[in-house]
Amino acid sequence: MEQFQHISVVEANNKLQNKDLNAVIVDTRDLQSFSRAHVENAFHLTNDTIVELMNTVDFEQPVLVMCYHGHSSQGAAQYLINQGYDEVYSVDGGFEGWHKAGLPVEK
Repeated sequence: MEQFQHISVVEANNKLQNKDLNAVIVDTRDLQSFSRAHVENAFHLTNDTIVELMNTVDFEQPVLVMCYHGHSSQGAAQYLINQGYDEVYSVDGGFEGWHKAGLPVEK
């Protein structure tokens, strides 16, 4: 069975900056937290938006999954692998780790 991979916030940022990869970051936090701040161009992934994600993101594109601290993103990452995505990462440290690392956010 295919498995998602773990990635640090710095590695995640590097993948997102590499335009050749066309990586996508999805954020599973609640709407209020997502609305306050999120990674630039992040897709807000919920039960209501999963179909939209699957209709707009190719299964070959790398998908990085972020939550609050890097725990609940693992379940979502495995779900995306099970749906047929080839390259899925759970961002270790989540948004909290991203913010602490001083990486760019959108408000």
